[in-house]
Amino acid sequence: MKDTHGLTNPLARKEGLIVQELPDEVLVYDLEADRAHCLNETAAFVWQHCDGRKTAGEIAKLLGKKASAKVDERIVWLALDQLGDSKLLARRPAAPAPLAGVDRRQVMRAIGLAAIVAVPVVTSIVAPMPAQAVSCAHTSQSCATLTCCQGCVCDPTTSLCTGNC
Repeated sequence: MKDTHGLTNPLARKEGLIVQELPDEVLVYDLEADRAHCLNETAAFVWQHCDGRKTAGEIAKLLGKKASAKVDERIVWLALDQLGDSKLLARRPAAPAPLAGVDRRQVMRAIGLAAIVAVPVVTSIVAPMPAQAVSCAHTSQSCATLTCCQGCVCDPTTSLCTGNC
């Protein structure tokens, strides 16, 4: 019989990411998708404990020890849902039937306002391509896709900015 222990446990994605840990949050830059993710303390804790061996219930117990309070497992499932949507999990387990499709508002109603500090939040933005980060083209740079900086004009014959900019 094949050992399937851990196949349904969450596993954090580690490849193709740049991770910067800060005191109250973790910033994760996805090199493949050019997306930046900011994980609050709770989401970061859950993500950091997704080792493929721990269940959501075990992660909830560890989070409870850290917070010195009982943590409802639904908090972990909410974090897993957000982490999965952000493509930060290599293996995303299916939530148990009663919890499938539960959103943040429903979790808050179910566990009460006392747990508001434990609500996981993953905020994501699309990072601009290097060319998009440039606001204008300088002298001798192409003005085919960018506007010339102040003091320059686009030469229509060369498509380069000319002047003092």
